[in-house]
Amino acid sequence: MKLLILGGGNAQLSAIKKAKKMGHEVIISDYLKDAPGIELADHHELVSTFDIASNIKVGKKHNIDGIMTIGTDQPVYTAAVVAEYLSIPTLINKETAKAVTNKRVMKRKFTNNNIPTVNYKLLKKDYEVKKMQGINYPAVLKPLDSQGQRGVFKINSNKEIDKYFSNVLKYSRESEILLEEYYDSDEITVSGWVDEGNLHILTITDRITYEQDINIGICTAHMFPSKHLKKYHAEIKEISNDIIKAFNIKNGPIYFQMLVGNDGIKVNEIACRIGGAYEADFMPLITNVDILKMVIHGALGKNINKVPLKNYDLLENNNWLSVQLFFAKKGKIKDIRNIELIKNFSNVIALNLNYQKDDVIPKIENATARAGYFIVKGKNKDILKNKIKQVYDNLKIISEENKNLILRKAGETL
Repeated sequence: MKLLILGGGNAQLSAIKKAKKMGHEVIISDYLKDAPGIELADHHELVSTFDIASNIKVGKKHNIDGIMTIGTDQPVYTAAVVAEYLSIPTLINKETAKAVTNKRVMKRKFTNNNIPTVNYKLLKKDYEVKKMQGINYPAVLKPLDSQGQRGVFKINSNKEIDKYFSNVLKYSRESEILLEEYYDSDEITVSGWVDEGNLHILTITDRITYEQDINIGICTAHMFPSKHLKKYHAEIKEISNDIIKAFNIKNGPIYFQMLVGNDGIKVNEIACRIGGAYEADFMPLITNVDILKMVIHGALGKNINKVPLKNYDLLENNNWLSVQLFFAKKGKIKDIRNIELIKNFSNVIALNLNYQKDDVIPKIENATARAGYFIVKGKNKDILKNKIKQVYDNLKIISEENKNLILRKAGETL
């Protein structure tokens, strides 16, 4: 069967590989000529994943049987619209897809359905300060329809809204931006599958983030299990079920980001996709649920094996695992060392770099500056912590000044 995958970046590589292994013909849409997935796919169309009309043309050209994406937000809407237009299978309809990819619609649904979230305002360029009562500083500015922490800024006054307004809009197709209160909290992610409206939570992880001045929320690691799992499991499940009902999510993957602080749990953002922290790779290892295979089958209208879902119990899962989404300091790379050595360490599941020798690593402003990732598994917390340390002790990205550029403390928290 012919499957169109939106995106050929690192986050989509596992989907391309899996679909090919399953015997499908894979077409990818990506506006980059050098996207890493091009070499793996059967066909590459030089088309933006945001461009609905062009992806409809791609679908017709290749007579596709299905369309999907993973690890990225906005193409979820593209996939749903293209699928409905071409009358091919889709796990969610375009109305639900719009609601989970546009923060204006998302936030209003939170408010209208009593789903806990931080105070917020939607601002146009001609906003009036007097109408912003109820928002306390510090606060956060966000585009309504972006991803990867692009255009997200932490601010401390009304004056800074004017300063960053245009910068936020650069990452959006909307004329409004989102202003919401900054909530001092831990962040967790809830990943799972919805089967005919019934939620199966597969993992709850601690989402470790990096903050530097105005740039916040940049994910540097995921830790399983979350330290908040036992205390908040029932509440997380209740809130997640409320979200599913409010957003009319009937089938498919879910990826909810929640904040845990002194005022309880608040929902940050939600998505109907597999997460971008390589959940497609690590979730089968610790849950025995091949969620990526399920997404591919769903996109192609094939029967999905639901037995692993029914056999799984999150509270009985005794695995420990971390995805380290590591960053590095700004600089030109003179040398990269010990990669093959690290890959052969016990319990290291994967290791990949986003840069090569002679590349220049940029200043960290959003997730696009990420240097690479590795996945480590352990029998308990102490073993996992030692395994993470072992990798960082050996991982070397050397600058022209002969200094190691790796920022290990950004994610090495357990």
